[in-house]
Amino acid sequence: MHSWIKKIHWVRVAVLCLLLTHLCIPIRPALAVPLATDTDVIIDVGHGGIDGGTTFGTLYEKDINLIIANKLYKELTRQGLAVIVDRTGDHALSDHNQWLKNPSRHRRDLAQRKQLANELHPKLMVSLHVNWSKRPIHRGPLVMHQNTELSVFLAEMIQNSMNRLFNTRKLAIHGKPFYLLNHTTCPTVIVEMGYISNIEDRNRLTTTKGQDAITKSISEGIMEFLAMLETYQKADEAN
Repeated sequence: MHSWIKKIHWVRVAVLCLLLTHLCIPIRPALAVPLATDTDVIIDVGHGGIDGGTTFGTLYEKDINLIIANKLYKELTRQGLAVIVDRTGDHALSDHNQWLKNPSRHRRDLAQRKQLANELHPKLMVSLHVNWSKRPIHRGPLVMHQNTELSVFLAEMIQNSMNRLFNTRKLAIHGKPFYLLNHTTCPTVIVEMGYISNIEDRNRLTTTKGQDAITKSISEGIMEFLAMLETYQKADEAN
């Protein structure tokens, strides 16, 4: 690629990212010719603003999601990946969605999240959440995937990595009813990072040591998936 073309490409990417993360300009429906970027990972930070997510006392899921998302961003960029986080503060993404004429704030929020992924075409998207159960005995991570082979691989690799941390044997499952999994075109998974209603999980989710460990386990699953993806792509090119 000629140097002047590269410059134009990166200016377009920089402007888009600036608008998304700082100016809060609404993402429009998909471009006729999608903007190509070199984004490796989009970290979708669940909930935010008026939507606190699940709670336990004064603890809010939205805050835990954001803390771990920031840690995951730093860890993945440290390993050389190009990463975008779709929420960097305590706000609802529905506030930025002025293109979808839908009375449901929740639907506008989800649409804004999926539109970012479908505009940027990353290698993968991971959506961070915290689980809750009325039975405090329930614990451990749960990763949900799309009905696609690559999403299944990504989910299994993150699930296995987190199982080692939590000492659990859970299997990744198909997140059939979830909007984000049904409407994003890149390999996407939802990661329930533990149960806020379980004391052991809650301690891991709310302490620096526990959050760092969760971050590392998710990162390891992502890196394993990307290594597999690169191997398959090289094999395809060789053939």
